[in-house]
Amino acid sequence: MSVITLADPDAERARLKAVSTEGYGDECGAFDAAMRTYMMRTFEPWFRDGKALQVGCAHGDQTSLLLQRYTDLTVVEGAREFIDFTRRRVGDQVTFVEGLVEDFETDDRYEAIFFSHVLEHVVDPVACLSKLGDLLTPTGRLYVVVPNAEAASRRIAVKMGALTHLEDLSASDIAAGHRRVYRLDTLCRDNLAAGLKLEDTGGIFFKPLANFQFDALIGGPLISEDFMEGCYLLGKEQPAMAASIYVVATRG
Repeated sequence: MSVITLADPDAERARLKAVSTEGYGDECGAFDAAMRTYMMRTFEPWFRDGKALQVGCAHGDQTSLLLQRYTDLTVVEGAREFIDFTRRRVGDQVTFVEGLVEDFETDDRYEAIFFSHVLEHVVDPVACLSKLGDLLTPTGRLYVVVPNAEAASRRIAVKMGALTHLEDLSASDIAAGHRRVYRLDTLCRDNLAAGLKLEDTGGIFFKPLANFQFDALIGGPLISEDFMEGCYLLGKEQPAMAASIYVVATRG
């Protein structure tokens, strides 16, 4: 298994703790929660039975959905606050490991590894992808999801002057601890550099509004379930303007 050495692991843990307590609210917003459901729908055709690993659980929305599909689920999470929150939601159905993905060591191999909205946080994304690839079974798949630099909402923000360019980090990116923002080509590049083979790539949910705007409007007369479904379907056709982009990868 790949070994990753952080220059200052204690500083990274302190940074993660600060982000978990200051950069996130007490629970997942309505838009982020909906996105977890759309991720599962996107990946469903690729699922196989077996052990699953989730790297980063945040408030447990995706963890809850994964438990509907996988009976053997391990979660690696560096923030104790997120583990405690998610454990209150799911009980003892999950094996929790407190620690950074860079520190995670196991003899287990997984049929499915979920790396959702974490790659943009880590110090060395290629090294982390390589390490997770080593943890796959010969038939296992790694599901990587990141926010999209080219989302329609970010394009609008650039035109407004709120961002200087599409890969600029917004105030909300910085508060959430993001170190970078990906386009689909740069996401594919890092997966390939990690020695992974790409089975599928694409976008999830066409995103014309910022997260806080969706959070304020979801459930009201302006953002109906039909509108959300339309945005999900359009995101499959227009990945360059989707909220999130993804890669389904296997061992190279």
